[in-house]
Amino acid sequence: MLKKILIKGARENNLKNIDLELPRGKFIVFTGLSGSGKSSLVFDTIYAEGHRRYIESLSTYARQFLERVDKPDVDYIEGISPAIAFEQKNPVKHSRSTVGTATEIYDYLRLLFSKVGKIECPRCLKEVKADTVSQSVDTLLQKHQEARIYITFPFYYTDRASAQQFLDDLPARGFIRVMTDGEVGVLKPRGREVGVLKPEGQEVGVPRVAGKPRGREVYDLSQGRYPPLDGGGRLLVVVDRLMVRESAATRLADSLETAFRESKGAAVVRFVDGPDLRFNQEFTCNDCGSEFERPTPNFFSFNSPYGACQACGGFGNILDYDLDLIIPDKDKSLAQGAIEPWNMRKYRSHFQRELRKLAEAKKVDLNKPYRKLSKRAQKLVLYGAKGHIGVFPFFERLGTKKYKMFIRVFTRKYKSIKDCHECEGTRLRREALWVKIGGRTIAQVTSMTVTEAREFFAALKLYRMEREIARDVLKEIESRLEFMYYVGLDYLTLDRLTRTLSGGEAQRVNLANQLGARLTGTLYILDEPTVGLHPRDNRRLLDILKKLSDAGNTVLVVEHDREVISTAQHLVDMGPGAGAQGGQVVYSGTLKNFLKTCDSLTAGHLKGKLTIPLPTTRRETNGRYLSIKGAKENNLKGINVRIPLNTFTCVTGVSGAGKSTLIHDTLYRALDRIYHPSGERTGMFDVITGFGWLRDVALLDQQPIGKTPRSNPITYIKSYDAVRKLFSETPGARRQGYEPRHFSFNVTGGRCPECDGNGHQKIEMHFMADIFVRCEECQGSRFKREVLEIKYKGLNIKQVLDLTVDQALEFFTGPNQLMEKLALFQEVGLGYLRLGQPATTLSGGEAQRLKIAAELSSKKSKGVLYILDEPTTGLHFEDVKKLLAVLNSLVDRGNTVLVVEHNLDVIKTADYILDLGPEGGEQGGYLVAEGTPEHLAQVEASHTGRFLKELLQKESI
Repeated sequence: MLKKILIKGARENNLKNIDLELPRGKFIVFTGLSGSGKSSLVFDTIYAEGHRRYIESLSTYARQFLERVDKPDVDYIEGISPAIAFEQKNPVKHSRSTVGTATEIYDYLRLLFSKVGKIECPRCLKEVKADTVSQSVDTLLQKHQEARIYITFPFYYTDRASAQQFLDDLPARGFIRVMTDGEVGVLKPRGREVGVLKPEGQEVGVPRVAGKPRGREVYDLSQGRYPPLDGGGRLLVVVDRLMVRESAATRLADSLETAFRESKGAAVVRFVDGPDLRFNQEFTCNDCGSEFERPTPNFFSFNSPYGACQACGGFGNILDYDLDLIIPDKDKSLAQGAIEPWNMRKYRSHFQRELRKLAEAKKVDLNKPYRKLSKRAQKLVLYGAKGHIGVFPFFERLGTKKYKMFIRVFTRKYKSIKDCHECEGTRLRREALWVKIGGRTIAQVTSMTVTEAREFFAALKLYRMEREIARDVLKEIESRLEFMYYVGLDYLTLDRLTRTLSGGEAQRVNLANQLGARLTGTLYILDEPTVGLHPRDNRRLLDILKKLSDAGNTVLVVEHDREVISTAQHLVDMGPGAGAQGGQVVYSGTLKNFLKTCDSLTAGHLKGKLTIPLPTTRRETNGRYLSIKGAKENNLKGINVRIPLNTFTCVTGVSGAGKSTLIHDTLYRALDRIYHPSGERTGMFDVITGFGWLRDVALLDQQPIGKTPRSNPITYIKSYDAVRKLFSETPGARRQGYEPRHFSFNVTGGRCPECDGNGHQKIEMHFMADIFVRCEECQGSRFKREVLEIKYKGLNIKQVLDLTVDQALEFFTGPNQLMEKLALFQEVGLGYLRLGQPATTLSGGEAQRLKIAAELSSKKSKGVLYILDEPTTGLHFEDVKKLLAVLNSLVDRGNTVLVVEHNLDVIKTADYILDLGPEGGEQGGYLVAEGTPEHLAQVEASHTGRFLKELLQKESI
């Protein structure tokens, strides 16, 4: 096998016909400015070719589409191993996938609980177990040596006639002794004589010992003489009587097996002197007789109809009416319209009259704030009384007309997602929660963090046989938990929805999965795996990546983190600039030689010649604060937080400390309800103050700017209309009668009719990811050939959309709104993006910076709180410098910028820092420190402060 990966003539996107040689089995880092060509080389060329070759190895059915799959624009690639790529995106959108299912830990848990789980009777709170013949014999020999016993099986009857028929048939089956009320009776079959019953014990050669039961009574069935039978009850049929000894073990086993067979699973051992001992091969409670199903893996699956809660279908939540949406402002009185749905013109007059009648009849004060009404009065308003309809009965009445669209739309406004009342959010049928291991149900185990689960399984005590049965399953669970821990996801719970993970977290979950597979000779490709990781946790991740390469794999990482670059075994620096100025290999070789010989921007920052400077002064607080008190969502410990307004504030802390929960789930959603009433659930808190100083709140997150390839940068900033208008005013367009709509791929007229303006067609591959192939009619241009013949300044509409922002600023001339908006792209470091680049191809960081550009172009008045989550994702050191300039300009306009960030270069420039922790998960959720970076650097309990102190000391030298 080749020892190197050879790439010749790579021209994908902005790559300049590059040649490159990479060592196999090494940890290789690709770095450079954003837009310099890193992803084009690593993902669009190397991985794309590896994926294409993989398809080539598949069936004839798959290969028939191969020639339609675009080959990367490269002359020659050699030495590629089977490739696995981890992009910085979370592809999961549905609610059925959890961290446990994504890592296969939950599949092994289901198997474990079905094999060694113990059923606990919900009534008696005692263990219910299925007995085997060998276990039953062992129990008798270990605990009841020398005991005189009767081995019997029970017969339950409901009436005298059925009992008599059963007794008539017994002698023919070989059973002539029965027990009723503790006495043994002998059945005399029809037409036969029965001798005198021998004294107990003589069957096994031991002296008779006094005691009961004594077998003296004979029931002559031919004379119609039966044991005493009530209308319904139980008979015990004697299979054998003997003394418990080692020498009688075989006889014990045979008799118990007979009892189990005759009664379909039940046996009762009656002691001559002592209580009964029950054995059951079925899962039946010995105390109350409740029967239970035998657990199987599907029994614990919320994705299977067999195991899922019937009420919620295995989702764990349902849509239900939310009182906070029905009565959003509880400081309003009923007379002021506290009940939101009854403020509609259609209902207002009628229900105001109803409320007045209720007030007169039940003495309810309509002018008192709803919050201050007595519980009795609130209950009357919500549930009504005789002759008076309440809020919830009102919605129930509307529910009978949900076939009408406007009724469904209206009622949906007042519903929110709540935990299912049946399964309480566990997703499983209640019977599955009666099975426990180590005293925990499967739902309780999956609610643990990775760290807690590791500790639970490490301390789990099983019997020797159980340990033997579960050995391989436990090994798989423990190894996967170990990998999750080492990739820095120890704070995640196993029942966390996969769709709620950030791109970086989703990438590390997939990485943990691959580590569990223990592959060798594989090409691993990762896109910024440190996204979302605190500097403290970087080392663990780097150790894992190093282990992958040491195992004989080749690891290619696109990364900007200083520590990751410094540990590379081979470094590739792309550049020298971005977009058209990039696409070249500036350097390829060892890090040591890179620092000696290269003078690129990356080298300058690594050597300390280029830096992101500290601000000369930090903004002082003006006495205005946005405060949130008693925040206790997820792992937050009821903390009180103050955010100084008109400043640049950073929220820091280790992964899982509670940063996103505090800022996004609690603060942002609470303010969003105030400024833009919405139905999203808000994290729990007591009170929020200071929002009167603000005019609006804007969340600039990393969610895609569009869900389809139809969305792109120029449509997002609403500038495509200006471009279409320019084309419609050309002489050629006028001759053809083309209007601006003919230059849109979203409406009929000018778009390609074969692909409806998508530029590609989807091929369903069945059991594989769908393949998207270029449209044969328009060759991916999206437009009709006739439309492409119309040109503006020598370029058609497709060619204009292929221009980068930098190129477009040179192509379009004159001071106009289009030029101003494009200039903002440059300002946020996105000059390398193509105008028509599909939104689905943008990274989270690029999408976020597009949103920042849109905010800058909107020219909103001051007083806006901008919230950003890790805006440095995908940014080079130089790009971070540009981003900081943009964020500070937002603050200088009179706004407040609040950033959740791990990048120390951003943290050190902040005016104010809120540090959460001290650890992740349950060990986090506290406010560890707050203040300026200099103050935080002196707080010993702060992990961020420790790294910040080192950085500030270097900067001051």
